[in-house]
Amino acid sequence: MNEPAASTPPGGAGSGALMSIGEVLAQLRVEFPDTTISKLRFLEAEGLVEPQRTAAGYRKYSWDDVARLRFVLTAQRDQYLPLRVIRDQLAEWEASGSAPGRQRPTLVAVGPGGEVPGRDAESAESSEVRLGRADLIARSGIAESTLAELERLGVLVSDPPGWYDADALIIARAVAGLAAYGLEPRHLRGYRTAADREVGLFAQLVAPLARQSDPAARARAAETARELVALSQQLHAALVRVGLRSTLGR
Repeated sequence: MNEPAASTPPGGAGSGALMSIGEVLAQLRVEFPDTTISKLRFLEAEGLVEPQRTAAGYRKYSWDDVARLRFVLTAQRDQYLPLRVIRDQLAEWEASGSAPGRQRPTLVAVGPGGEVPGRDAESAESSEVRLGRADLIARSGIAESTLAELERLGVLVSDPPGWYDADALIIARAVAGLAAYGLEPRHLRGYRTAADREVGLFAQLVAPLARQSDPAARARAAETARELVALSQQLHAALVRVGLRSTLGR
């Protein structure tokens, strides 16, 4: 159900004015053009924002609510933080009396304690990035022959053919970094095999939500996938560290 717009336009509203969900969407789409009403409702359902309700049940947002939403969307777009991490950061700043509108999300990187990893800023919306073959080679530093071998082994794929997304760039850069230590594409085929096994496992968990016609359910499926990827990265990093301890004599 569409909710009516507030009588006072946001541009002329005072700091205490309340906005409809449509007005909030207009505010956020300037910086986050892919935001939808379904996304805002999903974030509310997840407890990241709590707009007021009129007697008729319509949502009314304050400017603090908009600041919270902007913080959440920034953390997801720029750092790929899971919602539980974003929620914890918001709770910390609320406890300290700080306003999220004056804060930036804290980058969370993989560390000895298995912290939730961040993501390359260029992969904020991986499916929207399109790089030609020459661009991918130039930006990653890999050789044409290496790219061809990666594609032959299935470690890196183009989609559509001849075009690469931001995740392909991340893979290529990682391969370039590993190559500096003497690892060749043929050594990395196991990564592809392991990733395919995880994809099959995780797909069973998110497919029931992704198949639903409800946009909120599909948004939840996407968030679940992000959480699973983050947890998988933590597990993989910890297992590798444990495995290397005897080699390092620690």
